[in-house]
Amino acid sequence: MGAQDKASNKIDDLGGKAKEALGKVTGDKDTENKGKVDQAKSSLKDAGEKVKDAFKN
Repeated sequence: MGAQDKASNKIDDLGGKAKEALGKVTGDKDTENKGKVDQAKSSLKDAGEKVKDAFKN
């Protein structure tokens, strides 16, 4: 996994956590759920990158 991909995924994860927290504080379930979705996407991208790395070796 490239450093740029790792950084991008981490940014997406942190952004998702921030959205989720904002949604919880404001009581906005839509924002909270969008944050959870962003975190899930980040996790899936990480997993995909790890699979690609495994096949490169």
